[in-house]
Amino acid sequence: MTQGPTEERLIIGVDIGGTKIAAGMVDSKGEIKCQTRTPMVSDDGAGAGLAAVISAIDAISASDPQKRSRVHGIGICSPGPLDPKTGVVVNPPNLPCWRNFPLAAEVAKVYGVPVQIDNDANGAALAEVRWGAGRGHGTVFYATIGTGIGTGIVFGGRIYHGRTGAAGEGGHMSIDYRGPRCGCGKPGCIEILAAGPAIAKRAQAKLSETPGRHSIILDLANGNIADVTSEMVGEANAGGDNLAKEVLLETVEVLSLWLGNVVDLLDPDVLIVGGGVAAMLCPLFEEIRSRLPKYCVNSRCQEIPLLRARYGADAGIAGGAALCSEPA
Repeated sequence: MTQGPTEERLIIGVDIGGTKIAAGMVDSKGEIKCQTRTPMVSDDGAGAGLAAVISAIDAISASDPQKRSRVHGIGICSPGPLDPKTGVVVNPPNLPCWRNFPLAAEVAKVYGVPVQIDNDANGAALAEVRWGAGRGHGTVFYATIGTGIGTGIVFGGRIYHGRTGAAGEGGHMSIDYRGPRCGCGKPGCIEILAAGPAIAKRAQAKLSETPGRHSIILDLANGNIADVTSEMVGEANAGGDNLAKEVLLETVEVLSLWLGNVVDLLDPDVLIVGGGVAAMLCPLFEEIRSRLPKYCVNSRCQEIPLLRARYGADAGIAGGAALCSEPA
């Protein structure tokens, strides 16, 4: 892949999941010019997994052959654990095909351009700094809240990786040592208390405790409490449902405690929240900010903006591209 002297440079951003790969062409302003989704083969050996990634990159290149010659880098968001310095995917639970696999080097062999890899939250954090809600800020804390909670920290335009590359696991900060055990094995992580499944469980518990109480949530679940999802809670809240509001305000409370800890630790310039749950929580951002003084030593905590991320479902593509981008 080569480029003409006056043509705008493009980056291919790749977002690898357990069942699918999303890839897109991204320009220097962070605009995703085109994108595609292809299946990921995660249980058939390292070669098959690599072939799936190559197929996705080829597919996005073929979607606009004229742009292919302008690609100067490929950035990949992959589930971890991984080593962003060496480009090695170590042992991600939902990608059993790769164990200590040099993904960056293998992809670079095929395309002859620089390849960078990192986890999706780190990439998304950098994308927000390059092109989104974090632009112009020096210290940025980013959280994506969906089925889990992932976070990324950016200092001076660079992702903070820590000594081994494993820093930034803010979703596994415990705020209750007696709390429910998270999938990571620790008790009371913010992920087990405030991610999408936790919101659904909180709603299910309230509906079970007060069986005669009417709620739009139950209507959306066709009367089956076990089928309640966080998306239903968000929809019901938008419709003025009191039980849904209670659930989300309880979620706001634990998120406020967590973000208060983050503020006291980092004193960031901005807090940015993305992911599927962020959409339903966005109207409650002021509620979170109003509670921060209760959970912060920092007396100026309310000066820190709490913003919704620019990138939604395409955060992995933008994040991958950001890994190969230049600071503005």
